[in-house]
Amino acid sequence: MNANAISAPSESDRQIAIWLFTVAGFVMLMVLVGGLTRLTDSGLSITEWAPIRGALPPFSHAAWLVEFEKYKQIPEYQLVNLGMSLAEFKFIYWWEWGHRFLGRIVGLVFFIPFVVFLLQKKITRAQLPPLLGLFALGGLQGLIGWYMVASGLTGRVDVSQYRLAMHLGLALIIFASSIWLALNYWRGFEGNRKQTGRFASHSKWAAVIVGAVLAQSLMGALVAGINAGKTYTDWPFMDGDIIPSGLFAMQPFWLNFFENHLTVQFDHRMIAYALTVLIGWHIYRVLQSGMGGAAAVSAKWLGGALALQIILGISALMLAVPISLGAAHQLGAVALLAIAVTHLHILYNQTA
Repeated sequence: MNANAISAPSESDRQIAIWLFTVAGFVMLMVLVGGLTRLTDSGLSITEWAPIRGALPPFSHAAWLVEFEKYKQIPEYQLVNLGMSLAEFKFIYWWEWGHRFLGRIVGLVFFIPFVVFLLQKKITRAQLPPLLGLFALGGLQGLIGWYMVASGLTGRVDVSQYRLAMHLGLALIIFASSIWLALNYWRGFEGNRKQTGRFASHSKWAAVIVGAVLAQSLMGALVAGINAGKTYTDWPFMDGDIIPSGLFAMQPFWLNFFENHLTVQFDHRMIAYALTVLIGWHIYRVLQSGMGGAAAVSAKWLGGALALQIILGISALMLAVPISLGAAHQLGAVALLAIAVTHLHILYNQTA
């Protein structure tokens, strides 16, 4: 194959693409369930990491009491949920168990077809490294998930916002990588060529947009990690001002960007405004350049996803993040990332 050419996808390529799109879909569901687990304050209900034994939930009343007793030993129960009934504990337990069980399902959804495709020789040696890398990231995600949960079992009543951002960030990287690889197989592999002309500039900015969406999602994780979204719920002002006072009240200075409720939410808003301007400018340039076809369509989809995400974000903020809107806003971020990655892939694989 010419290294500078894009090959037409074979039937095997399309099958692998569908598999990777399916993996991405399950990761998206995983992020949604993880968000709901966070919003229902369920994440610390299971206090042990048991990859094999933990696949099965408690079946007997005695087993439930054992799990409940473990939960009673951590600060969240003692300081926040003291006196919780067994029925209330079961509610939060099922959310966390479901999140972990879904993680196991995602692993199987990747691993089983991967082995089948290998045995059928549908995956070449050259195609193997990125797929193995994706699988390794999935395993790392499980470790980081427990690393996050462990931060909330002693000395605090919630997980570390830093570790929460790591956990979400890696999930989004896995999701974006799955989408990119799936598009490679679906649309044909791109070669190592030097892109020139109008597409080169547009694809670079599309890559910046993907990075900015990821950064904004990580900032959203910090907001969620310290419950900053439930404070300062006025908009377009914040605490009654355009630039509120108290942004840098904490010492040392850098701590404000991660632990000051006011600063963290303010930064999330500012990045959202900057991202809106960036995407709007990019869409205008793409459409004004006379590009048609998939590039123009994906640019319009990018704008629509951004508009929806803005509406969801403002609504969630002004209503102090009800569970439904909080989950929808997180899901909207994943959808925006998927469209941004697809848009980048379309522009990157065109030359002029």
